[in-house]
Parts: sequence; C-alpha cells; structure tokens
Amino acid sequence: MIARRIEPLVLQDLEKKMVLISGPRQCGKTFLAKHIVGRLGGRLYNWDSDADRQILRRGTMDAAARLWALDEVHKNRRWRNWLKGLYDADGSKHSILVTGSARLELYGRGGDSMQGRYFAHRLHPFTLSEIERVLFPADHVWLKELSPVGSGAQACLRDLLNLGGFPEPFLSGSARHAGRWRLAYGSLLVREEVRDLEAVQDLERMELLFERLEKTVGSPLSLNALRDDLEVAHGTLRNWVSIFERLYGIFRVPPFGPPRIQAVKKEAKAYYWDWGRVPDAGARFENMIAVHLLRLVHWLQDCEGRKAELRYFRTRAGHEVDFVVLLDGRPWCAVEAKLGERPVEGSLQYFVHRVPVHAAFQVSMEGTKDYLAPPVGGVRVRVLPAATFLMNLP
Repeated sequence: MIARRIEPLVLQDLEKKMVLISGPRQCGKTFLAKHIVGRLGGRLYNWDSDADRQILRRGTMDAAARLWALDEVHKNRRWRNWLKGLYDADGSKHSILVTGSARLELYGRGGDSMQGRYFAHRLHPFTLSEIERVLFPADHVWLKELSPVGSGAQACLRDLLNLGGFPEPFLSGSARHAGRWRLAYGSLLVREEVRDLEAVQDLERMELLFERLEKTVGSPLSLNALRDDLEVAHGTLRNWVSIFERLYGIFRVPPFGPPRIQAVKKEAKAYYWDWGRVPDAGARFENMIAVHLLRLVHWLQDCEGRKAELRYFRTRAGHEVDFVVLLDGRPWCAVEAKLGERPVEGSLQYFVHRVPVHAAFQVSMEGTKDYLAPPVGGVRVRVLPAATFLMNLP
C-alpha cells in the first residue's frame, strides 16, 4: 500500500474539527477514508448506497462509532445545512470525516455557513515522492535544498508519466489496463458526476469536449476554437469547462505578469488531473509537472496555512515560462518543463532578469545533468532532471 501524505495531518485535524477531503474521482479518497475508519474505529456511510442514504436521512448512524466517515454527501442538494446541523449536534461525541469527488466549497453555496467548523484537505493522484515513500520533517522548507536521486526514482517517473498518477492505472503496471481504465473514466465523469450535480442536457457533446481538451494542454485555452469545432455556443462551452473544473476533471492555471511587463492577463491554460490522457509526450510531461506543482500549492494552503497560487507567464512578444508559483502574493519560484535536455530557455532568463524570484528551475524528463547556470538578475537557474525536482515536492 502507498501511504498518502495527508493522512497524519487529517488524523491530527480530526481531533479538533470536522475534516473535508475533496479530490478527483477514483484518486483514493474512499480507500483513505476506510483506512482512517479502521484506525480510529468508526463507520463509513456512502450517499450513493441506498441503505446508507436512508440511515443518513433518518439520522440513525452508529452511536458507538468514534468516527463517522461520510462519502459523496455533497450530492444531497442541502448537504451544507444538513452537515452543519449534524456537526453542531454530534461533533462533540463523534469525529466527522467528509469525502467527495467535487470541489466541496463550490457546491451548496446557498446553504448555511460552516465557517469555523472544518479543516479542508485535497487528495491528489500519486506524486513521485509519495510512491517512493520520501519523508519530510514537519519544518521542511520546500525547494531550498534538492538532493540527487537514484535510478529507481527515474524508472518510477517513467511509469508515472506513461500510466498516470491515479491509483488503479498506476498500480496495474500495464499500459493496456491504464488505457481501458482511461476510456471509461471520461465517460463516467460526464454521465454520472455531471448528471448527479449539474443541469446539462447534451452530455454526449460535453463528453466530446472533455476529449478535445487534450489538444489544448500547454497552450492558452481558446474557447472560440473549440466552439467552431464542436458547434456549441461560447457561453455553453464556458459553463462546461467550469463544470469540469468543479468536478476535478481539469484545472486552470491563470497568467501572471507585473504591470511593467506586457504580459497576457486573460487566457488561462487548462490541464487534466489525469495527465495520462494527453497523447503528446511533451505536453503530457508538462501536465504532470503542473499537477505536482499544484500539489505543492495545495499543501502550502491546506497544511501550512500559506497563501499560494500556481500561474504561468507569457508576454505579448512571445516570452513564456510554463509555471510561476506565488507565495504570499509574490513570485517564489519559476519552473520550465522540457522533455529533452536543453540549455537554459531564453524566456526563463528573460523572466528572472525582470521579476524578483526566490528560485528558478528548468526540469527535463530525459536529461541527466544537474548544474547551476550563470546568474541572471541575481538568480542562478538550476537545470536538473525531473526526478530530482519532483522527489523534493510533497
């Protein structure tokens, strides 16, 4: 079993408040909940089960259980009001863990506020350091010191790139199994998750959009081009993309640029949570780096209480840096992803020369060199293998 990095923190938070865990469908939320139930002694109730749903509606949960784990309860239209009442009545007697395959903070907004009653965590697909069981101290400073790694990590990274980070396809070790799983996943996301939570009529065309997005990975998302391809209104496409984001099918990375630089400010880039869907190897690698950096951002937010954001940089003149992580509103690190080994990208040098940043990295999937480039603007770009970089992220 691959231990999930957030579990110790979830156990700590359950001693203080209710805990909400959200994340993509089939990324391991229910498995983690069952493992925590087994450790603490409790009962798991799944809203998708008719029997469990009736128990939850009647309020006849196991009174002797130390922990109540509630799965997919956000599919109840009034789940916020119901959960607030449950916590206020029984939170002193039972720990409450809630899991869901949607962004829980965006569903049920019209309900009563749960402010101050819960801690939120997001469960991601497997990261390289999770699979390799890398342990970090509680006071670890991210990206300060990056230690080289062995050949085993590089081999694991190849599997992760090709199979994806979701537990079933990765643990299968089979490209055929991963492909079969992936074909079903997109259809289930649209025909079950969207059907249960959103008022969408044309599910077939929406599923086609989810497949078409693979061609846009790594580039600013142009809804106009997709509109012409799918023959769907611009407003409808915008709504569908937002739904995919709310249901953890995709995530968007907005642009960053200080006022003095003529940077683009509107078009976000879109990435899949399941990077294995992307057929082009270079775009798939960039997508994998994006998910790992988003994991870092979410760790800083959920576990350390820091204000962090994932952005990208692009000027009207064409200079582009794949990723910029903001910490407390300021550029913290810049990351350029390259499939092959190359000299330092000119756009990355352009960025660090004009924008104060703590650190800058150019990571490559196939490269083996690890060195510091000559300083630019007081910053030395570190060129290094992707395995070394990712093994030092949460």
